[in-house]
Amino acid sequence: MNTKERISAQFDLIPAATAPDLMAEPTAEAIPSITGGVVAFAIDPQIADTSALLDATGLGPETSANCVLVAGSRAGEERIAACMVLANTRADVNKRVKKLLDVRKASFLPMDRAVGESGMEYGGIGPIGLPANYRILIDSRVAEAKELIIGSGIRGSKLMLSGAALASLPTAEVVEGLANEIE
Repeated sequence: MNTKERISAQFDLIPAATAPDLMAEPTAEAIPSITGGVVAFAIDPQIADTSALLDATGLGPETSANCVLVAGSRAGEERIAACMVLANTRADVNKRVKKLLDVRKASFLPMDRAVGESGMEYGGIGPIGLPANYRILIDSRVAEAKELIIGSGIRGSKLMLSGAALASLPTAEVVEGLANEIE
């Protein structure tokens, strides 16, 4: 059984374009910018965290992508990136992301800033609808996935789409080796 079949057996899948109430406002507004199908499904907010969702659905970590917001500065200019990595990997913040942002030090964006600037809930932040000045870096393994579960901007739902659809975001950059396997 593939990811979509497993999810549809447990949740009602709705075309995302017709379900703005299942997404943060910036996410819903950006859905038309994606090439490819995107479906939304409501979940219990208690299972919004990746590990809880995977436990509840019986899916493996390769079916879910996490969005990690990272920031750094160079010459007084702040540079922010949303890094999309599979749940069984970690963004290589100290080497790869730092180099891509061309900063001396990169660190996770503080939660209050991430929530405030994205217009999304902590634990539901996804790449769709992020501020235009955020780079969207997508690990190549994410871009190659046939079906992925990502944040919808709220804890009460998730989105499902292909990695290719995610990579179709206007500012998306597919990066080889953005993340390392979790040991």
